[in-house]
Amino acid sequence: MSKILVTGGCGYIGSHTIVDLIENGFEVISVDDNSRSTPRILEGIEKITGKKIKNYKVDLCDFDDTYAIFAENSDIAGIIHFAAYKAVGESVEQPLMYFENNMFSLINLLKCVAEFNIPHFVFSSSCTVYGNPDKIPVTEATPPKPAESPYGYTKQMGEQIINEFSKANPTKCILLRYFNPVGAHPSILIGELPIGKPANLVPAITQTAIGKIPVMQVHGDDYPTRDGSCIRDYIHVSDIAHAHTLSIKYLQEGQSTQRCEVFNLGSGNGVSVLEAINTFEKVSSVKLNYVIGPRRPGDVIAIYANNDHARKTLGWETKYSLEDMMSTAWKWEQRLKADANFYQSRPADLN
Repeated sequence: MSKILVTGGCGYIGSHTIVDLIENGFEVISVDDNSRSTPRILEGIEKITGKKIKNYKVDLCDFDDTYAIFAENSDIAGIIHFAAYKAVGESVEQPLMYFENNMFSLINLLKCVAEFNIPHFVFSSSCTVYGNPDKIPVTEATPPKPAESPYGYTKQMGEQIINEFSKANPTKCILLRYFNPVGAHPSILIGELPIGKPANLVPAITQTAIGKIPVMQVHGDDYPTRDGSCIRDYIHVSDIAHAHTLSIKYLQEGQSTQRCEVFNLGSGNGVSVLEAINTFEKVSSVKLNYVIGPRRPGDVIAIYANNDHARKTLGWETKYSLEDMMSTAWKWEQRLKADANFYQSRPADLN
């Protein structure tokens, strides 16, 4: 049984990926400093899988503490790196914080990869690397445009760092460019836990529907799209998670002929903000209280994926529809309301 280190394992996509890895026979350890997550999510993982996950509460920007994880686990067979700050708006307001956290953590991790000869490395990247593309859907060969936010630049820079690292080291790397992960695990035992006011659309929708947010703002209806709102490619988080398991298997089986390979992870369908809202209202039977506001700095107009490469090469298929995404997201929001004290607490024995 191969041991995989998942960074940001208490986070949204990280936690779902841990579940998928375990269900496919991997042993998993996590590192997450819980600065933007709760260790309570590990209890949800344990309920789903029957496995207790060891989490190292370590800031990857601290090299010595990061090194100690590898020194204690000499049998790590691969790494999936999620840990990063990810709010577009916040990155516009605090760019240096984003560059410092996202770059230093990656570099420290790669130093340990080289030192301990870790053979496989999978990086959580983003469709933000494409900027505002000239043509959609985007393929892996679509030329990157200037990023629309410091967050986007950290993903572009991260990819460049990994590319150069892979040329000088034997580690095989995969860059997974996510589009818009949404929804919750079908068990509704784990899901997205945004800190403060959510920056992403679907948590904003569900928090408005449940009453946490009095009125939701749609950021612009004057874009050159079919209904004036931004267009995105929404994909269920469990589909995203499974692609990471397939990526690790693909590397372990020696199928990759490249030092560093790129895959788009999207549904292949462009959905507007207003269409997403309409789908949620249909699934939940809740009329959403929203208003049209001004455009938001850092937002790309329209982007969705051509996912042929991931489907043909990794054997990846998406299982969940937009209705499934909205339904599980809504059930998770309802669970959060019922179990608010549980998920908001951070008990000392889990920290």
